[in-house]
Amino acid sequence: MAEATPSGYASELRREIMRSEIQRVQVLAIVLFALLALTFCVINTFPRLVDRMFREGLDWWEPLAIIGPFAVYEVVVLFVLRWRQAKDLDFPVYGRFGNALIETSMPSAIIFVLSHHMEAETVFGFWPPLLYFIFILLSTLRLDFWLSLWTGAVAAVQQFLLVLWFVPLEVFADRPEHSLLYNLSRSIVLLGCGAIAGIVAGSLRRQFDQSVAAAAARDRVTNMFGQHVSPAVVDRLLASHTDPPSEIREVCVLFLDIRGFTAMTRKRPADETVSLLNDFFAEMIDIVDRNNGIINKFLGDGFLALFGAPLEDPKAAANALAAARAMLQAVDRWNKARPDKPLRVGIGIHLGEAVTGTVGSPQRKEYTVIGDTVNLAARLEQLTKETGSQLLISSAVHRATTGADGATDLGPLPIRGYDEGVRVWKVV
Repeated sequence: MAEATPSGYASELRREIMRSEIQRVQVLAIVLFALLALTFCVINTFPRLVDRMFREGLDWWEPLAIIGPFAVYEVVVLFVLRWRQAKDLDFPVYGRFGNALIETSMPSAIIFVLSHHMEAETVFGFWPPLLYFIFILLSTLRLDFWLSLWTGAVAAVQQFLLVLWFVPLEVFADRPEHSLLYNLSRSIVLLGCGAIAGIVAGSLRRQFDQSVAAAAARDRVTNMFGQHVSPAVVDRLLASHTDPPSEIREVCVLFLDIRGFTAMTRKRPADETVSLLNDFFAEMIDIVDRNNGIINKFLGDGFLALFGAPLEDPKAAANALAAARAMLQAVDRWNKARPDKPLRVGIGIHLGEAVTGTVGSPQRKEYTVIGDTVNLAARLEQLTKETGSQLLISSAVHRATTGADGATDLGPLPIRGYDEGVRVWKVV
């Protein structure tokens, strides 16, 4: 069955990514302001410790000069994103890449300043370079492979340029911190992490697309055949990857009607009537499902069930008859359990060729069957009133079920719309 993603999915996914981006920026802004406050506290509370860790210590304004601009930047970005969200506008592609460049430059700025207060080799083994991985990890929330790869590339290039700036490198150095290969490998790891984050982001995006497409296909089947189609039938229709064709095929049609239900509704409140119907139909639907049929239409206090369509079933007639007998047994149990709400039903079954296919508008289509087979099954159900029967079948069903145990030949009976009598069988 064709799996077309709903037209509104792309827009809704775009909005969801925008909401995720706003949450991400909010978290970053909070973290940066918290880091700024923590740094101020440490500088003012433990000045001796700061003097021991950093050459000549750190001035009170330096954290503000390093982290402050990035914190303010995140606040500005947050306001811009909320403004665009209110107008249902996307975050432009160039804006995404520019934002990733600026945010990922924050660890570089911290490394640059700290390298004037510590040995450069120590700075690159300190916590600031680890911040690169946080921004690479957060980039997966954008579900964009190239954006994650770009974040990893920015981190890798900036870190290596800082190493070249502050650390004297040699191809063959005695200390690994001064080795070109050692420091180059660190940048390669950052680039590789960006690629891996991009793969994860792309994989998540594809899984979202596939999940929505599968849900859309399942909803399409449900809309076409109704919510009362069994999950097994839906799965088989989905496995076929194609819409049910419009064709003439042999089907077995079953009509069921509750006798005297209209009169019963006059004596009961509306909510009680609907509840009673729902409870009764729930049992009937389960019986149809168990016998490989589908409820094609509900007709007030009755329904039309199909066997052998839309999926071919060589035992369609036998399954329809088995379902009808199970329904009569269920009615008996119903009446014993609810003597104050007894029900009587009439069932008619006919087997023959019918036109099958989906009809309706592009917005709402429904699978249906048309033809004399459907009409005769409906006439047989109506005939149960005149014959005092609960279940009538046609000769075609009688032959297909090898004589239907317990069937009584009522002979040719006059049926409205037919010039000649139709042979009918009564099944107990």
